[in-house]
Amino acid sequence: MLALEISGVAKTFAMHLQGGLRLPVLRDVAFCVRPGQCIALTGPSGAGKSSILKLIYGNYRCDSGRILVRDGDNIVDMVAASPRRILSVRQRVLGYVTQFLRAVPRVSALDIVAEPLLMKSVPRETANVRAMTMLQYFNVPERLWGLPPATFSGGEQQRVNLARGLLSQHPVVLLDEPTASLDAISREAVINIVAERKRQGAAIVAILHDDDVRAAIADTVIDVGQFAASP
Repeated sequence: MLALEISGVAKTFAMHLQGGLRLPVLRDVAFCVRPGQCIALTGPSGAGKSSILKLIYGNYRCDSGRILVRDGDNIVDMVAASPRRILSVRQRVLGYVTQFLRAVPRVSALDIVAEPLLMKSVPRETANVRAMTMLQYFNVPERLWGLPPATFSGGEQQRVNLARGLLSQHPVVLLDEPTASLDAISREAVINIVAERKRQGAAIVAILHDDDVRAAIADTVIDVGQFAASP
């Protein structure tokens, strides 16, 4: 049983500031991920690694191909799905930890982390307790929980981001450089929680530049350079 299957995916960007110039980036992207498996995407900067995650999540639309995501007993093609269906799949199935925290002014770190559970109608008290547990796990000091993360250090923001993205235990998890800006203790925390999620059956696609982290959590490594649309 596959949790995620990608086949024949291509993406071209339109450069509107350059007269609509079209820039092919990816072609014939194809791989699949099973529950309990971690796929690591590698390749140089600009190869299209983050674009692949955004295509899976539905932030970018494909030119062609299929991105099939298992949603319970249903299979959803994220390429053909309506915006409403994409949002429902995100809520139930897809967890996404980006490189950058969406730091909302005047919203506390605790509320940012708890938000995914509140959107699932989890009671506020329960959501806060689980959010606190994740913030503790990622060594975010308690004195920061009530503060907006916009003024946090890069490493602190990334730990809040990880706490938020990994709180809901989605069946499919997308990780975009999850250990960037982290110290050794926090990197070990990421390794441990990803290993736990794999044991629980999560399918994970991760961009990992840290060789030690990649060796610790990845079952398969895919060089995105093979999907380059141009030399």
